[in-house]
Amino acid sequence: MPAQPSMQSKGKVLLSSFPVNGSYYIGIYQGSISPYDVLIKYRQLEEGKWSRIRTPKHIHWAVDILIKQHLENNATERLIDSLVNLWDNQIQPIRSEEERMRILDPQTLLNEVNAEASEYVDLAGKGEYSVKFLLLLARLLMIQEKTNYEGAFMFRNLLEQLREHKDIFKIISTATHS
Repeated sequence: MPAQPSMQSKGKVLLSSFPVNGSYYIGIYQGSISPYDVLIKYRQLEEGKWSRIRTPKHIHWAVDILIKQHLENNATERLIDSLVNLWDNQIQPIRSEEERMRILDPQTLLNEVNAEASEYVDLAGKGEYSVKFLLLLARLLMIQEKTNYEGAFMFRNLLEQLREHKDIFKIISTATHS
């Protein structure tokens, strides 16, 4: 496996970085929308080399869920239900620097995601992203959205549309903020 990739991004303050599954490296940066905003970036191991630094978008996440849903509907439905529950009952906006560092602690995040991912072995190898990576991205996107606007609903709406098997146009429009 190649050495740990650099997660330095021009003009961005790196708060934390860590490996996921040996195939991804996540970087969490200081965002610019609100005082405790976070920006998520990642690198992916492809053909033995680390990709350029990428910013995950809701659309990338949603497309992978759609693929998983097509291949393993029941397991994907359970995953979506779990994420709706996470949004509704657990994810809270970050309101202090101490809270941000606690919530975004790599070991805590990975422990939570590892426990969750073990419930979705039927989805392993389906789609582009691993279940662990998708769960981690979902958590981080939820935290980011709720921190920047406490009344946020876009990610929640996307989950509902996926759960209800809405048409592809509606899902893509929501995932791209249109």
